[in-house]
Amino acid sequence: MKIDAVVLAGSLNTGPLRECSPARNEALIPIGGHPMVEYVVKALQDLSQIDRVVIAGPVAELRFLYGNNPSVGLAESGATAIESLQNALKTLTQMSHGQVNGDPGVKQVLVATSDIPLITPEAIENFLQLCARRPGDLHYPVVPREANERKYPGVKRTYVKLKDGTFTGGNLFLVNPAIVERCAAIAQEIVRRRKNPVALSRLFGLGFVLKFLFRQLTLKEAEEKVSELLGIRGIAVISTYPEVGVDVDKPSDLRLAEKVLLTN
Repeated sequence: MKIDAVVLAGSLNTGPLRECSPARNEALIPIGGHPMVEYVVKALQDLSQIDRVVIAGPVAELRFLYGNNPSVGLAESGATAIESLQNALKTLTQMSHGQVNGDPGVKQVLVATSDIPLITPEAIENFLQLCARRPGDLHYPVVPREANERKYPGVKRTYVKLKDGTFTGGNLFLVNPAIVERCAAIAQEIVRRRKNPVALSRLFGLGFVLKFLFRQLTLKEAEEKVSELLGIRGIAVISTYPEVGVDVDKPSDLRLAEKVLLTN
């Protein structure tokens, strides 16, 4: 059974990466002569489970890369990641003649950000296999700190310390498209705070905050709180593939990506 995928590629290159490239969008920053987004799209297309791919980003520039590829659709990015996802889902519906997925039995879409050029088909496949074990509306990967540091020692990431381990968030999501509209507002707030663990925990209430601060919060409790806030069944998936969480958002990340991709 195949599923469709969305790549979020709308982030403007106005942050630390600006010193590395004049590209208007971070997704278009070159690595080894190829825009960063190409590595993500290729990893998706190399996986047999993936059907169509829609990229939400700068359509004019992306058309030069994918304008002649019938399996890749383009959607304008929105003001937020959630709006970009909504635009991409509309494009998928148009491509599928009224269905988000070509297969009417499929009720999920894989979402990836364009800033994970180290992602591999194997890492994506493993994530999908783990998701299949626990059905839900939203699957989100977390990567143990030791898995990151074992493969990419010294790489700085944002970690959350929980009772059952220290984790960093991933940049893949398996989503039931039917929940997106009704969850958009609260999801935007969660996304906005996602790299600030304390700010994120404030959204969830005092008891949650205290448990988090004293490192007594479990992954299961975090999963249950997100499910409660969104009114869905959210599932946290522990992935041992650090590639799902190593995003490129600063010069040192870009240097790591260049080192890994250009020596393989």
